[in-house]
Amino acid sequence: MSDLYETDISQWSEQQAELLRRMAAGERVNDQVDWLNVAEEIEDLAARNKDQIESRLSVLCEHLLKWRFQPEMQSGSWRGSIVEARDRIARVIKKNPGLANYPAAVLADAYSPGQRKAEAETGLRDLPAVCPWTIDQVLDHGFLPEDAAPA
Repeated sequence: MSDLYETDISQWSEQQAELLRRMAAGERVNDQVDWLNVAEEIEDLAARNKDQIESRLSVLCEHLLKWRFQPEMQSGSWRGSIVEARDRIARVIKKNPGLANYPAAVLADAYSPGQRKAEAETGLRDLPAVCPWTIDQVLDHGFLPEDAAPA
């Protein structure tokens, strides 16, 4: 079982899903399930959702900073990136309501790479070292930094 996990995770996943369905139907296949790797994959799934939220927050912060501190360069592309990041975060949370508070918990960590990338791409220096907006502002589809003073 573990060999297939190491060589073809897609086929392994389909096989394990079928075994779990058979178990749910009352068939005795418990000894065929690759329990350790099934548990690992379930944990990885949760981690991927968290990673996606943090990654999208970072991109969101980057574009909010560029929007606020380089207003002469504002574009539909930046606005589109802001909308897309917010939509994707909202979609992950809708599918995983237990992660609703996660963006607030990781905003500070997600902000730093976004801030560094904004500085690298714009040549701006001395962008705020900490996120100047609340998580509610960052995730609010109606908010752009020009609309309100930083928190």
